[in-house]
Amino acid sequence: MKIKVLVIDDSALIRNILKEIINEQADMTVVGSAPDPLVAREMIRSLNPDVLTLDIEMPNMNGLSFLKRLMRVRPMPVVMLSSHTQEGSDIAFRALAMGAVDFVGKPVAGETTDDDYTQLIVEKIRGAYAARDKIEPLDINRATGDADEVLPMLGNTTVTQSKVIVIGASTGGAEALKDILTAMPEDCPPILIAQHMPGTFTKLFAKRLDGLCKITVKEAEDEEPALPGHAYVAPGGFHLRVERHGGRGYGIKLSQDAPVNLHRPSVDVLFESAAESAGTDAVGVILTGMGKDGARGMLTMRQKGAFTLAQDEASSIVFGMPKEAIDIGAAIAIAPLNQIARRIMSNLAGVDADQAPPLNGKTSI
Repeated sequence: MKIKVLVIDDSALIRNILKEIINEQADMTVVGSAPDPLVAREMIRSLNPDVLTLDIEMPNMNGLSFLKRLMRVRPMPVVMLSSHTQEGSDIAFRALAMGAVDFVGKPVAGETTDDDYTQLIVEKIRGAYAARDKIEPLDINRATGDADEVLPMLGNTTVTQSKVIVIGASTGGAEALKDILTAMPEDCPPILIAQHMPGTFTKLFAKRLDGLCKITVKEAEDEEPALPGHAYVAPGGFHLRVERHGGRGYGIKLSQDAPVNLHRPSVDVLFESAAESAGTDAVGVILTGMGKDGARGMLTMRQKGAFTLAQDEASSIVFGMPKEAIDIGAAIAIAPLNQIARRIMSNLAGVDADQAPPLNGKTSI
């Protein structure tokens, strides 16, 4: 059975580009297209699509307002299409908080045959379809970005300076990362993040997180030191590696080497570098996402003595990447999203997870 896609965009050109890309795939088909949300509302009722692609900027009712109403009354998988402007990027992240599964930049005329864009949009649609059973009605508290409780400080400069945390994520990862990073204390070791995301969005993503967190969050720059109390997001289109910088410190290396597992940044590349550079001083975390990127790298980390942690199925939007890591024995521990920050910090503190201070009053598995 093919994935039924409804395309919603006020541009006839964009609708045609998307229809051409989607209908060329063996596992999906466009069942309808609408120029605005008012028309789309009736088509959703009559066509019962599996996935929506939804433009953010439209007349009559913008995509964000429509998404908010949709997720309240008929939650379903939505992939947002955003312009590459800062305003468009900011709205895309607000859409994720409202329940959209993922987002992608709008196609550019003349690039309809570009293999990279085709691969990107169909992967987003497949990821959204895979998440169909995890879509829930809109939670207003979550959508407004209420911060989680911050975990206690480590109070151990040796751990803070000698350890490094690496995290990989894809579909659903933007919101998962927010949950984890907002709970991290200011003296945590440096955190390096490979999130599958286009390059035009990663800087704003880091800036958004920085405004929510106690720690500093920024887009990674080549050759800069990786400092405690900081999280570094890989720029889209670049692999991110961690390197030893003499003594106990770490540094960042960016490259535009060929994609790995169809991705750049690749989680495997980041994890392999952590295994080589940090060994037993590394903590690796693999979060929700389509595919298998990160599984092999996490296995290498575990073999080098690192602590490795995978998000559980129940809390993953798409249980692809964590499942692959679990299936090959790469993950030492498995935890729900609301306990991952706590599991990281309890490991760093050398405390059994069951004895660690609870996050938001909840216990770990």
